[in-house]
Amino acid sequence: MSNDPFDDPRRRRDRLHIMAEILEVTLDGVLKTQVMYKANLSFAQLNEYMKLLLSLKLIEAYNSGEQRFYKTTPKGLRYLQSYREIRELLKKEREHNPKTNNSNVFLVRRGSQVICNKGPF
Repeated sequence: MSNDPFDDPRRRRDRLHIMAEILEVTLDGVLKTQVMYKANLSFAQLNEYMKLLLSLKLIEAYNSGEQRFYKTTPKGLRYLQSYREIRELLKKEREHNPKTNNSNVFLVRRGSQVICNKGPF
């Protein structure tokens, strides 16, 4: 079992993590119900996240026959890659400084820029 707290099934998933999970699921194009089951979302959550990801153009919808599929866009792939890189950075930080935990690492938005700071502020 991994020591990564992000992989702890009891840990509450944050919004960015759920978005990344959906983008992983939709890499090859899937039906909406497949997204719901593979990302472990309720129907209401699914609709909220799908609407958000579509509006941000991180996923796209297309029809094949009578079915509607959803697929990660190139922009969504960039989000996913950035998300993975941030997780890896945080993992290395925890490994390098085992006495510190993630509670003192913050992503802060300054205008359109997102920066990583250590707290407390």
